[in-house]
Amino acid sequence: QVQLVESGGGLVQPGGSLRLSCAASGSILSINTISWYRQAPGKQRELVAGIDSGGRLNYSDSVKGRFTISRDNAKNTRYLQINSLKPEDTAVYYCNAYISSLSATGWVSSDYWGQGTQVTVSS
Repeated sequence: QVQLVESGGGLVQPGGSLRLSCAASGSILSINTISWYRQAPGKQRELVAGIDSGGRLNYSDSVKGRFTISRDNAKNTRYLQINSLKPEDTAVYYCNAYISSLSATGWVSSDYWGQGTQVTVSS
């Protein structure tokens, strides 16, 4: 059973920084891609950043230059460093990963979501 657990959210002043973590656990063979989404109140969930198994990165225009994805393969953890935070960055941030893992029926690849972590930017 694969689980994604996020952490690192909180209340921060404009211009501040946070580092979000997304830790995967279970019988994991590989984390193929991982993406970060966010959903602000009353808005649709939007993709903000992603990294594939080859390390290729992509960022939405709204966060480019301020958000950075990194990874620790030994810990099956991906990070989202968010700098120069703005009030409009306030949202629940979710990680999404496509993971190959061992199940009762053999190796399977599936899509998983974390529980979300709240980021609030306010003075």
